[in-house]
Amino acid sequence: MAQTQQAKTWKDFVADAKTRITEVSQDEFRQWFEQGKDMLILDVREANDHAHSRIEGAVNIPRGVVELEIEDTVPDKRKTIVAYCGGGGRSAMVADVLQQMGYENVFSLQGGYKQWKEKPYPTLDYDNNR
Repeated sequence: MAQTQQAKTWKDFVADAKTRITEVSQDEFRQWFEQGKDMLILDVREANDHAHSRIEGAVNIPRGVVELEIEDTVPDKRKTIVAYCGGGGRSAMVADVLQQMGYENVFSLQGGYKQWKEKPYPTLDYDNNR
């Protein structure tokens, strides 16, 4: 009789992805940002979230279509990519997938956009006529 495997949760998938990726801390990413490091800042949140508020210079490719669109956006597999989402889960999964697609310098922003805004680090914010 075959043993039944327990179904995985969202947290299980994220934890698994994080065993294979590198997270960049908020402070280290801030240094890269201020130094003008050559990198793509990849916002994997939904388009409406990106439209309201984002890290300056970020390119939006929502998590659901990243595998379809990344090669057109970033043909150079050696380019540094820092992915972020709201809290760090989706970006960890994206970093894992991008590595599987052959991208060599991929990072997930630890704590995501929520922590970036809490620092507070600079954002482009279009809510409330700002």
